[in-house]
Amino acid sequence: MDKGIPCFGICLGLQVMVKALGGKVTTNPIKEIGWRDPDKNLFKVYLTEEGRKDPIFEGIESEFEIFQLHGETVELTRQMKVLGTGKYCKNQIVKCGENAYGFQGHLELSYDMFNTWIQEDEDLKKIENSLLKADYGVVRKKYESTGNKILKNFLKLSGHELK
Repeated sequence: MDKGIPCFGICLGLQVMVKALGGKVTTNPIKEIGWRDPDKNLFKVYLTEEGRKDPIFEGIESEFEIFQLHGETVELTRQMKVLGTGKYCKNQIVKCGENAYGFQGHLELSYDMFNTWIQEDEDLKKIENSLLKADYGVVRKKYESTGNKILKNFLKLSGHELK
């Protein structure tokens, strides 16, 4: 990141990025697992004012559903900016420097990847498979579109625009 190479970290990737740049990884007060929060609402990320202005979110609504699978959060340094927050985990999307982005939640899931995770992850096994699959069905079109658009925006910012 010090060399200016674009970086995109998801979940542990965010945590490693923040720690490498002097921040901390701590236990989040509430484990965020699956599609729904403790109040049974879909997990959402809310873009901050700075996030709404950042080109990585061009064409993205100011709030969107996200899949969660973590029990940690990050503490930032002054050089880091929060671009997205959540109800139970404040630092959901972080920008480190000019071109390094970290996402605590998962925006990269395909349906096949999702099905593998719910079969193998111990925390996800505690949630009824049919509920997880039903929630994916509810959010799938918008969730996948949002994730794809963010990833395309990142590639464009990195000088590797997809046609």
